[in-house]
Amino acid sequence: MSIALARIRPVYDLIDVQDALERSRGRSPELDAFYERMLETGPERFVTTPSSLDVLDPLRDECPNFDEVLDDLARTLRLAHAGNRGCNLMPILLLGGPGVGKTHFARRLARAMGTEFELIGMNALSAGFVITGSSASWRGAKCGKVAERLVRGQFANPVVVLDEVEKASGSSQSDPLAALYQLLEPETAQAFRDEYIDVEIDASQICWVLTANSTEGIPAPLLNRMAVYEVPAPTREQAAGIARRILAALVVELNLSDFDDGLGDAVLDKLAPVAPRELRKTLLDCLGYAVADGRRHLTAADVRLRPGPGPGKGRIGF
Repeated sequence: MSIALARIRPVYDLIDVQDALERSRGRSPELDAFYERMLETGPERFVTTPSSLDVLDPLRDECPNFDEVLDDLARTLRLAHAGNRGCNLMPILLLGGPGVGKTHFARRLARAMGTEFELIGMNALSAGFVITGSSASWRGAKCGKVAERLVRGQFANPVVVLDEVEKASGSSQSDPLAALYQLLEPETAQAFRDEYIDVEIDASQICWVLTANSTEGIPAPLLNRMAVYEVPAPTREQAAGIARRILAALVVELNLSDFDDGLGDAVLDKLAPVAPRELRKTLLDCLGYAVADGRRHLTAADVRLRPGPGPGKGRIGF
């Protein structure tokens, strides 16, 4: 069994925090409490590196259509082991249609890395404040997601996902992608300054995963800062393997010890329109129908698909 090796890295300076607290004391109870938390928890956070490439095996099983990404991750991990250093992943942009498993892959990557996970939905983001925080002088101001994760979390290298990044919108006063020019470069990310706490934070160890349906709307300078991957829908064979693994896990989870977790061709044919992210719910429904009918195996009749999302928004099948 592979484990994550951890080293310690400070993500801010206690003297800077103390100075900031003295400057702001009394103006905002919430900000004072945030500074005091920073002082109480201290600046040191874990930076994890998987001890073996074996940690990528479950990802290859669960996300077989991500083989190109995983091959590059394996090379990065080998370099980390060879140099006895941390595993600094280049920011990743995953391109693919809805349902191919981009966010699921990122969650499993965080598990493999032995670190934390943060999801920031960009489709409704009209300002960069969610990432960078807002000035403490503003009414209702608060810390951004990046600084909050690094201060409240235990790790300096969480996996942070910016979901549907091509849908971020802004105005001439506020560009929600502007902060990424600094955050996606390790050198400048070391001195990231959240507008709310106004203290330099070392965000250089964050593992960035951005997802999008296409590169349209993403500025070229940002694309140049990332490794870009086109993620295809799983092949029929890959999708069948995913379905079998999900069903086997559900049988164990539900303690259906005498249930046959095999999937015949007729069942797989009926499951073909189902996107990978919807498979678990669909198979859970199938199990319910089979058990209600007194059977201990699935048939094609158990696959009762719900109506799709409508014209122009069809599912990505396998």
